[in-house]
Amino acid sequence: MAGSAQLCLFCQIARSSTSTHLLYTDDQVSAFPDINPSAFRHYLVIPKNHIPTVNHLLRRAEDYQLVSHMLDVGRSLLRQDAPESKLYRFGFHQPPFNSVNHLHLHCFALPFIPRWKHLKYLSLGPLGGFLEAEKLLERIRPL
Repeated sequence: MAGSAQLCLFCQIARSSTSTHLLYTDDQVSAFPDINPSAFRHYLVIPKNHIPTVNHLLRRAEDYQLVSHMLDVGRSLLRQDAPESKLYRFGFHQPPFNSVNHLHLHCFALPFIPRWKHLKYLSLGPLGGFLEAEKLLERIRPL
């Protein structure tokens, strides 16, 4: 895992080892604009620790608190940067539909631009697809 984390682009961004402009950073997460935005505002929030996908999150307080914090950061950024937006959306791609093997929360201030880009962010039910952040929190809520 350590080797894959060294090669991971998002790990490099989280360590500020790239020229990516960070919108927010703390000891747990970093946030930055998506390189290929799909909406009026499209940000990514990533954990600083390498977690490959949503499938690596467990029903435990640590994982639940991390995802909650990621969502709080995303909401705060969009409220600050796109207060005129009427609709926000937050979620994760699930394997095999994730493009980067480092957990990342997509944060959207809608509308999607162009409109057809919403297709990348559809839930495909049992097949996976896009998982809303609140649904992930339900899935990993500690018992």
